[in-house]
Amino acid sequence: MEQEQNIILTKIEKYLVIRKWSLYRLAKEAEIQYSSLHSMFEKNTQPTIPTLMKICKGLGITMSDFFSDTILTEFSHCTEDEQELLNTYRELNKKDKKMILSVSKRFAER
Repeated sequence: MEQEQNIILTKIEKYLVIRKWSLYRLAKEAEIQYSSLHSMFEKNTQPTIPTLMKICKGLGITMSDFFSDTILTEFSHCTEDEQELLNTYRELNKKDKKMILSVSKRFAER
């Protein structure tokens, strides 16, 4: 009999689908070995708390966000331009994210 996938892995997969990310992309963003993430999904094992914290950080959410009943897909309080900016930002690699954040802070200081 096949074991059902655990709730945490299912929720991680939902975030991957929403962001159109691969497991490899999550591994890069979360700074976790791809083989570790892949094994966790293949063996249907729960991530440790430190691993889940890294995954959440890689996804750009808090642990509280992760365990809430709703998955953060959109920011209803944001304008369309702000949503587009956030979605584009999420697609960037870490280096580019830092650069964009630095530039935007400089513009905000004006």
